[in-house]
Amino acid sequence: MSASTPAIAAPAADGRPLFGHPRGLSVLVATEVWEQFSYYGMRALLIYYMISTLGFSQPSASMIYATYVAAAYFTPIIGGVLADRWLGRRRAVALGSLTMAVGHLILAWEPAFFVALALIAVGNGLYVPSIASQIGGLYRSGDPRQKSAFSIYYMGGNVGGFLAPLACGYLGETYGWHWGFGLAGIGMLVGLAIYLAGEKSLPESTGDAPVDTPEAREGQGTMPLLLAVLAVVILFRGAYEQLGNSVALWIEAADRDIGQLVIPMTWFQSLNGLLVVLLTPLLLAWWNRRSAVVSSGRRMAAGAGLVALAYVLAAAISFAAEANQSAVAWPWIVLFFFLITAGELHILPVGLGLFGRLAPRRIAASVMAIWFAAISAGSFLSGIIGAFWSSLSPDHFFMLVASVSGAAALLCLALSGWIARVEEKRGS
Repeated sequence: MSASTPAIAAPAADGRPLFGHPRGLSVLVATEVWEQFSYYGMRALLIYYMISTLGFSQPSASMIYATYVAAAYFTPIIGGVLADRWLGRRRAVALGSLTMAVGHLILAWEPAFFVALALIAVGNGLYVPSIASQIGGLYRSGDPRQKSAFSIYYMGGNVGGFLAPLACGYLGETYGWHWGFGLAGIGMLVGLAIYLAGEKSLPESTGDAPVDTPEAREGQGTMPLLLAVLAVVILFRGAYEQLGNSVALWIEAADRDIGQLVIPMTWFQSLNGLLVVLLTPLLLAWWNRRSAVVSSGRRMAAGAGLVALAYVLAAAISFAAEANQSAVAWPWIVLFFFLITAGELHILPVGLGLFGRLAPRRIAASVMAIWFAAISAGSFLSGIIGAFWSSLSPDHFFMLVASVSGAAALLCLALSGWIARVEEKRGS
């Protein structure tokens, strides 16, 4: 069989369903938990490590951080094609996981810093489009469980996002950066072991519909819409990705005291993952009751609007703190994370699900890679924005970020009618 004509198979059988979903979903979620543990564990430390140990200036560190994240989400363009045409998604996930683990383990060795970042970016390129695109292969076309499956996957992965800053951040701040980065690498290896152990529950091939079927042609016809959605994602990510960049520096200068204790600055990064886990079930229940009147486009517009509101709040409290010549109190940071996480849940898993449901199955990993390419561009935009942190007052900086997210909300609102028509036509 030639590399250009991959085997076609039906979605994996449910086996014994888990919480109403195929058991393969639990394998993908458990794998993603540990991948997110490794990513967020490293992210919680990276900006501090570059400035305090490697001696980079704040603008340089912000640009390096953003360039790394952009590269990590650009490589899926190549990784998705490799998975669809040659490697297969299972091999791509395994190889990507192993490559990322090596990168994490050598990250704190100063001479290998940029090599380590490159390895993580390459591994991520193989991993992310191949694992996310397997979700659609677990379900028959039109299965109503698909929408909630992507949100469950997103929520589950964020368990790792919650635990990582607590564990890796504590080790890195207390005992040395190499301990935190090393634990992130071990987490990636745990995820790989879980994935290999559960492979039998996953789709066996790269797709389930020949390219010449009406379903495939209809899927290809949705590409103009998906490309338009990417513009929203780029703007949104430019604002959202400040969490590991300028927001981390904002937290460092905040009042983090509770009595005689000082909350480690990296621990605030765990709030995002914790709130994803707590808020997702509530939002799923709300959306299920209002699915007939609230389209995916309107949800995404609301999400970008909430993130804009979070940055307006950050600007307001920063202005008040400066006027009073005091530091921002930590409870305000918690409220900020609540708003930005609520916004994230309205846009990122919803958009990911939109791509997963509408992508032609035969090239699902390649189409999913386009989603991550938009995240790449948005992450690079976040670096350009973040470089202004040192030259603007915090309130002016956060209003700049709020305007970027607000533009994403307006654009998504303009696209919402188009999205609703396509979803209705596809029965998704």
